[in-house]
Amino acid sequence: MTDGLSAVDHAAEWASEVERWRARGLGRSLEAGETEDEANLVPAVDFTSNDYLGLSTNKAIVAGATRALESFGASGRASRLLGGGSPECLAVEQKVADWLGAESALLLPSGYQANVTLLPAIAGRGDVIVSDELNHASLIDAMRLSGATVRIYAHGDVEEAARLLAGARGARRRYVVTEAVFSMDGDLAPLRGLERLCAEHRAGLIVDEAHAVGVLGPNGRGGCAALEVSPLVRIVTGGKALGAAGGCIVGPKALSDLIVHRGRGFVFSTAVSPAVVGALDAAVDVVAGANAARQQLRSHARSVALAVGASPPDAAIVPVPLGTADRAVQAQAALLARGFDVRAVRPPTVPEGTARLRVVCRATHSEGSVTELGIALQELDQVAVSPRERPADLPRPLVIVGTDTDIGKTVVSATAALALDARYWKPVQTGDDSDTSEVSRLAGPCGSAGEQVPREIAPPRYWFKLPASPHTAAAEEGATVDVDELEVALRDHRRGAAPRRLVVELAGGLLVPLNDHETQADWLARKRPARDAFEILLVARSALGTLNHTLLTLESLRARGLTVKALVLVGDVHPANAATLRPLVPALFELPVLPRLSHEALAEWLESHPLGTALDD
Repeated sequence: MTDGLSAVDHAAEWASEVERWRARGLGRSLEAGETEDEANLVPAVDFTSNDYLGLSTNKAIVAGATRALESFGASGRASRLLGGGSPECLAVEQKVADWLGAESALLLPSGYQANVTLLPAIAGRGDVIVSDELNHASLIDAMRLSGATVRIYAHGDVEEAARLLAGARGARRRYVVTEAVFSMDGDLAPLRGLERLCAEHRAGLIVDEAHAVGVLGPNGRGGCAALEVSPLVRIVTGGKALGAAGGCIVGPKALSDLIVHRGRGFVFSTAVSPAVVGALDAAVDVVAGANAARQQLRSHARSVALAVGASPPDAAIVPVPLGTADRAVQAQAALLARGFDVRAVRPPTVPEGTARLRVVCRATHSEGSVTELGIALQELDQVAVSPRERPADLPRPLVIVGTDTDIGKTVVSATAALALDARYWKPVQTGDDSDTSEVSRLAGPCGSAGEQVPREIAPPRYWFKLPASPHTAAAEEGATVDVDELEVALRDHRRGAAPRRLVVELAGGLLVPLNDHETQADWLARKRPARDAFEILLVARSALGTLNHTLLTLESLRARGLTVKALVLVGDVHPANAATLRPLVPALFELPVLPRLSHEALAEWLESHPLGTALDD
């Protein structure tokens, strides 16, 4: 008998995961007309696709694709290095580069592939990438593939980006990565500020112009051209305003040469179809001369924004924030019933609590359609909120991380909650003993004497009876720990704790798996803006033979960009261990075995050990 899952079991698991998405209101489908009402509707006016100038059906561009198709065939046949692609590809790449005022351009099958080819080719271990928190998924995936250390700055916050760059002075190479126009919010990045920042810090500015080229700038040359910014690298896509397909990496000739040698997405991919090359050849000329269409497009976008009470948009995208996924889906259905195809955008595409309608204007929309859409949006009885408006920053969560299991994390969690007057949460509990109840007992109430209130203790999101690692204990009950659900619960508990902090206790050691794909370290290291980053209190045994575990855990945390605020050694005092570890952490505390484990004993220990000061946010 062999272990593992049969094909039927795998399919059942996949179906179960899709049902969990649907149950959370996040179901997706490629099928049109899923309901009888939708099936009976006439075709709706497209306010959702990115064909900004309406060029996907432009006669000159279609003719260019047809000519190339008839001359060179339908297929790219092989990678470029093995003779694939169109004979006209080099000329079209140079045409794109000349149009954008660059030395060189290299064409790949899509903008996504261009991004995941570019960053791993130019960045790696020892390098630092500073990235806007709202960058596109293709950029996020590219950064992960690169192996470089990634630092996230709050959306559009040049000052925070500057601090992150300054903190990475020892890196071999540093890059700042941003979209020009952000795909879900529609706003223009502070490109001039980022350019100045990169010049000051000798960093490279990389700008994804997918939603800006064709829409902004002289002759449609994009957001950088509109602001007279010269980045190190631009990524330009052909499938949006250009009405074609493909994605170009645009920059110095040396960059194209490097990618030809080590850009895996280029080296090992079949070349784009000759039809795409022919379409792009014609599209550059059409887009460069489409100033009137750009003006019409911007006028439509301003009209929609005015109708929903939003600020004039920077480009063609008008987000209408609605908060919850359910509200966004209901609004989508209401608009579809009135003949408008406007799509709801929900998590995980956008952060929890920011579901929205994404209205995309096109130059080819009629004035009547734009006016009618504005009226329909107003009648949704929803108030648009600017995506730039942010709630007040919340205190950062403090995560109690251990080098192993049964080392005193729960006692330290109670001590930290007491020192910080904080709320406590253990996301995953395994075994019959309740760490949550123990923290409640040891930490006691919140507040000062005479003004005490019960401490807020949040229940575990998952509780499995087997005293084992989360993934093993979950499997015993036929369950799985969903890390996305932990992220949602974390957000809710953090908001619920405010203005107090949230103390989060992990289960077992740092690298314990939560499920078959992600460890606790993976969850902690998810890409977040700096204001949302976790701070870490590491707990380790104070005993002979445990130094190696502690050093390995510290190294693993730092490799993931996680900040260690303090280290607590639990057990009999071990001076040699403490002396070795003290220079490696901002603060080190030794918590001995207490004669009586109680709230009073922890409070007494805190009187002579300033743990709360060391852990201040």
